[in-house]
Amino acid sequence: MVDFKGANIEEANLKRANHIGVDLIMANLTFVNLEGANLEGPNLTKANLTKANLKRATFIKADLTWANLRKANLKWTNLRETNLKWADLTEANIVEANLQGANLQEANLREAYNLTFDQLSKVKTLYNA
Repeated sequence: MVDFKGANIEEANLKRANHIGVDLIMANLTFVNLEGANLEGPNLTKANLTKANLKRATFIKADLTWANLRKANLKWTNLRETNLKWADLTEANIVEANLQGANLQEANLREAYNLTFDQLSKVKTLYNA
């Protein structure tokens, strides 16, 4: 496992990066470009992904507990079985993101846009979201 715990990776271009099981706990990923990246199983607990470009990225079984995804681009992002508990998705673009089996318990979805009933019907839980 690659450990970038607490790293400052602000504005980095990681387009199409391929890291399985990367540890990015509390990392600063503001404005990072992860378009098309494969980060299967990463730990992004409390990571700051404000305004990050995650378009077409894969985050299968990722841990995004308490992650800041404000104004992030999640267009066509695969978040299958991802833990988004307490994540902040304020003003995030969630158009056609795969949320199948995702945990959105107490996630902040205020002003998130392009989020459909069909997407929400496939999540594991929306409790207190």
